[in-house]
Amino acid sequence: MARTPAELVGAQPDPPFDITFDGRRVTALPGQTVAAALWGAGILAWRTTRDGGRPRGAFCGIGQCYDCLATVNGEPNRRACLVPASPGDTITTQEGNGRDRLAV
Repeated sequence: MARTPAELVGAQPDPPFDITFDGRRVTALPGQTVAAALWGAGILAWRTTRDGGRPRGAFCGIGQCYDCLATVNGEPNRRACLVPASPGDTITTQEGNGRDRLAV
């Protein structure tokens, strides 16, 4: 059954939570993608190109262009515009094809 606008006025969303990007704490909101949380924190690039190391971030925002690839929780080549942010996620800048950076 659909709720009326009057019923939604007192809606309480879940609280914000933290994720990290390259060691920096970033606040995310429930329902945001990783890309949206990074944008909200003023972070516009989270990948470098294979040739030339040029910065890349979100371009299309709908998962078609692959410019927004990031390493999420140690898994490279995740499309940040499609991955829902979860409490405690760790996002790192993806260099090239995502397998260039050695684990430390």
